Amino acid sequence: MFITITRTGLCRIGVGLSVFAVLTAVFILFPRENAEPTAAEQAVPASVSDWGLSFQTEGQPPVGNVSAEELRQYNAFYVGDTSRKTIYLTFDAGYENGCTPAILDALKKHNAPACFFVVGNFIDTAPDLVKRMAAEGHIVGNHTLHHPDMSGIADKSAFAAELNGLEEKYTALTGQPMQKFYRPPQGKFSEENLRQAQELGYTTVFWSLAYVDWYTDNQPTDEQAFSKLLPRIHNGAIVLLHSTSETNARILDELLTKWEEAGYTFGALTELAQ
Repeated sequence: MFITITRTGLCRIGVGLSVFAVLTAVFILFPRENAEPTAAEQAVPASVSDWGLSFQTEGQPPVGNVSAEELRQYNAFYVGDTSRKTIYLTFDAGYENGCTPAILDALKKHNAPACFFVVGNFIDTAPDLVKRMAAEGHIVGNHTLHHPDMSGIADKSAFAAELNGLEEKYTALTGQPMQKFYRPPQGKFSEENLRQAQELGYTTVFWSLAYVDWYTDNQPTDEQAFSKLLPRIHNGAIVLLHSTSETNARILDELLTKWEEAGYTFGALTELAQ
């Protein structure tokens, strides 16, 4: 079968191709304002609102429900440099129940820096401990003023008020500016939260190792704690522990010793973005 294309036909094709080229250029230069983002452009799935981990290989970093690369776009981290045997110790401190002094003693013994993510209530009720944290070289991080579900706060000023309000309490107490490290309460977040925290100059810090240590009336035994914290440790681990845990206060010295014997050292969160 043969198709005959006349000169007139060629001219019409040429005109059509020219129009198509112009329209394509216009589309590229002036994209649709309300176009939906592509899969590559949408870094954090809208369905994700709770930080989650999947431990697939013992001794290896777990897989987060948002990747380290995606989080890094917002100056957020859940794990450090996985080529180095470094552990980053963090404690969530919602209130004080007498356990924090022993935790600070163990950290001091091992010369291990940590970050304590505090809320407004902790600064109000345990100011001497906050001062001790700062004096002994630990980071006092921002866990918000009132510990709300931050993923439910869409208003930028309301989001900022939770972080700025805690900063003001810390500075009023210590006379020093608060270092810009933020942990979302309960690990609840949204892509917009990550962006807002970044705009406020914060590094958002999730975690790559934790265990159920926060029920003060149902504390794990030492053996249960070690069974979770020892085999799952990994290079670049950001460890989340609660300062209200009697178990943590009791075992921390031994736990740090065991990690050191395994060849790990302890780093500060300030190393994450380097």
